[in-house]
Amino acid sequence: MPAPDSPWSEIVPGLWMGGHEYAGRSGEPEFAVVHDEFDLVLTLLQLPGHGPDAGVEHHVWPIPDGPLDGTQLAGVMRLAVTAGEALDDGRRVLVRCYHGYNRSGLVVGHALALAGHPPDEAIRLIRSRRSPWALHNELFVEYLRTGLATARLLEELAE
Repeated sequence: MPAPDSPWSEIVPGLWMGGHEYAGRSGEPEFAVVHDEFDLVLTLLQLPGHGPDAGVEHHVWPIPDGPLDGTQLAGVMRLAVTAGEALDDGRRVLVRCYHGYNRSGLVVGHALALAGHPPDEAIRLIRSRRSPWALHNELFVEYLRTGLATARLLEELAE
């Protein structure tokens, strides 16, 4: 899959989705480094030297781009609530992973669902604003369609 053509994209006003690497103007990979462009940064894959600057609120919850257990899903749900609360306060929020496609899409998709967007509408919005490659992880799409609370319950029952 191709790298995105921008470090981050605004999905709805104030809510941005992005990653650590993108295709620069030359088409070559470039690193996305966050400074103070956002009031809150939610990171699902942390790489050293990628910011944000000191003083910017930063939450890190590393998860794989694959099946998630109940604890990981609970963390995703908490991050989505944190994003929604920050948006309600008029803050600028960035949710990021490696390319800004799947893990960040799961958090942003759940935040949109909490704000009243039906799952398929949230998925379409993410893909249209970030990239057609966003949420190409079908398991994450199923998590969003099922609802993260239900997916978490099912994961915990399976353990």
